[in-house]
Amino acid sequence: MTYIKETDLFYHIYPLGALGAPRTNDHASLPAPRLRELTPWLDQAAGLGATAIYLGPVFESSTHGYDTADFFWVDRRLGTNADLAAFAAAAREHGIKLVLDAVFNHVGRNFWAFQDLLANGEASPYRDWFSGLRFDACSPYNDPFCYDCWQGHAGLVKLNLANPAVRQHIFEAIRFWHKEFGISGLRLDAADALSLAFIRELRSFTNGLDPQLWLMGELIHGDYRDWVNPEMLHSATNYELFKSSWSALNDGNFFELAYSLNRQFGQGGIYTGLGLYSFLDNHDVSRIATQLNDPAQLWMLYTLLFTVPGIPAVYYGSEFGLEGRKDQDDWKLRPAIQPDQLLAQPPYPERASLPAHISRLAEIRRGHPALSRGNYRQLSVGPRQFAFLREGAGQSMIVALNSAAEAADLTLNLPDIPGSSWRSLLHPGETFQAGPGGQLQLRLYPRGAAILLRE
Repeated sequence: MTYIKETDLFYHIYPLGALGAPRTNDHASLPAPRLRELTPWLDQAAGLGATAIYLGPVFESSTHGYDTADFFWVDRRLGTNADLAAFAAAAREHGIKLVLDAVFNHVGRNFWAFQDLLANGEASPYRDWFSGLRFDACSPYNDPFCYDCWQGHAGLVKLNLANPAVRQHIFEAIRFWHKEFGISGLRLDAADALSLAFIRELRSFTNGLDPQLWLMGELIHGDYRDWVNPEMLHSATNYELFKSSWSALNDGNFFELAYSLNRQFGQGGIYTGLGLYSFLDNHDVSRIATQLNDPAQLWMLYTLLFTVPGIPAVYYGSEFGLEGRKDQDDWKLRPAIQPDQLLAQPPYPERASLPAHISRLAEIRRGHPALSRGNYRQLSVGPRQFAFLREGAGQSMIVALNSAAEAADLTLNLPDIPGSSWRSLLHPGETFQAGPGGQLQLRLYPRGAAILLRE
């Protein structure tokens, strides 16, 4: 068993979309072994330098995967438990760890215990499995009862996680996943809707099952420290960094990004050492190539992702500059695609070099622990230029960004490192020398980035 570390790189796949599964499950058809077609994505992920895969929902559900019907069976639209076990084994052969989506806040109306409630009403032995269940009103589906749901979606029935039987059922599912699929971690969907007491008990259980089983929560708002600590989660989705990264470029305002990074990881930063999960897009938000006003900034933005503190993640297809805008149909963000087809015929020829750039960034990050474990210090910030220092493991590294469409000259003051020599890792052969007072002069390419290593 191998475990998630801050040196890992994630590749995020949404299998129901990537494999072209039907949007709805009839809960009657024989399993379709689509997961067997997921193996080429392992080659793609490994080629980018990924060491872990976050696999979106794979267990039996009715539509998008987050309306679970059974925690113990792979969704028949994707295949069988044996197909998932085979994929997990293939991932290990590629040196890739597997993290599964875990949806514990709510289930779908086809969840087996909810079906019993529909059939037996107040006599159901599972009536206490659901939050806010009452028999004095009707649900939007005209059931003779009502219940709590997730964010007003009556098709997502909130579980009563205060019920020991419900917690035991979930914990046994995790035990099963760990044994059958050799998972290295879980991504907790809607973690901000889970009670803190439940998360503590969950962590206590996983510590007993496997002390290094990684727990990462989907958190959009709030102080991540309320969830990420030694008694609860190991990591969380860094939505603050996600938003400030593309927004800073679109607005020509690196000050927004610099503020977030200082707040999170600068001297006295509130999230220093938390190992947050960093991303530019995912299955719930517009693709980053669509989100950016100027897609030519993609190379620079991925450079940022791989050099700031956190565990970076790439969403399947986005390494090719794939586009997709979030609207009422989220499936546009989750298309059926195959990596060999994208490699053979890039959808955007002008972005064909992006996968190689990401692979190079992964190689640089992997070979320089200052980028995964080092301290963060801001060096310079302006509307369209930004530079910071990463130091650790005996290394000093400068990252400088230029979002402008023209080349830019940047002067960095390094009074504590006078006379230092710096070598470019993105542009071999380029070297820079700081003056006796520590002033370092850089020439940055249009929409370009520099990663410099102190010699």
